[in-house]
Amino acid sequence: MVKAIQYARFGKPWEAAELVDLPDPGQPGEGEVLIDVEACAINPADLLQLEGRYGVEPPPLPAIGGGEGVGIVRQLGPGVSHLKAGDRVLLLFAGRGNWRKQVKAKAAKLFALPKADPLQLAMLTVNPATALLMLKSFIDLKPGDWVIQNAANSGVGHNVIVLAKKFGLRSLNIVRRASLIDELKQQGADEVLVDGPDLGQRVKAITGKDAAPRLGIDAIGGEGTRRIGHALANGGVIVNYGLLSGQPCMVDAAETVFRDVALRGFWLARWFATAAPQELQQTYAELTRLVADGTIHVAVEATYPLERYKEALSHAAREGRKGKILFTPNS
Repeated sequence: MVKAIQYARFGKPWEAAELVDLPDPGQPGEGEVLIDVEACAINPADLLQLEGRYGVEPPPLPAIGGGEGVGIVRQLGPGVSHLKAGDRVLLLFAGRGNWRKQVKAKAAKLFALPKADPLQLAMLTVNPATALLMLKSFIDLKPGDWVIQNAANSGVGHNVIVLAKKFGLRSLNIVRRASLIDELKQQGADEVLVDGPDLGQRVKAITGKDAAPRLGIDAIGGEGTRRIGHALANGGVIVNYGLLSGQPCMVDAAETVFRDVALRGFWLARWFATAAPQELQQTYAELTRLVADGTIHVAVEATYPLERYKEALSHAAREGRKGKILFTPNS
């Protein structure tokens, strides 16, 4: 039997989840590998799924939680030659439902990761990829260009800051509390501003009219989207990837009609569904190199075995954390 975190109903994550015994996955078949799960992040999307509030149709119940993580290849099935026992691999390519001790998966999209902190690699799949793709896919940015984002203290926001710095871009970061300014500047943020109705004017005072940001990254929706739009250059693009305000995205007609500001959306799951296998591997190969060289490094507040799932899920939902919460199923 294999331990796993399963939910058969929706509700508060620490109440809906339960520790169960699953049947042993058995020997890997043709083109498969057996993986010992090493570490899994607990992401906001995971918590929303347990609550039944994620923005897509919920999975059939009962379901296993956990969308990203890393594991160690334990055994190869027939026909697998590009991996070996002991290789560390990303679990998202094995499918969702990774809060378990062991998983059997198709090997075709798996690849061996370089040597690096497994906890950092376990947080690689979602937030760093979202940040990287939003920075690269919508506007052809050049070194020295400004990028503006709100929710800058989020997981994605942290990665936008460090990746922008790596690529020679300058980041303008919007937060709700002045207490976050020094923390984000220590991470590499060029400018940090507290949100407010005059945000556009304050941004232009920093960048100048001719260097206004052409890319705005929005996780808030509502007035947050509108204020990002006010701050952009003519022809700029707002990329929305979340609705923390709970409100629909708002963009003034003066921005879209007279200044050609566009609103686009980004959802990592859609990129996974449409990207070619080579693009997937190239993207994650680039990200793993950035983890290995220390460019990408996310604070970890605590790790938990599966047996302490209630405590772990409650901790992950707590506001004011200073780092990520992870499961380490085989520690």
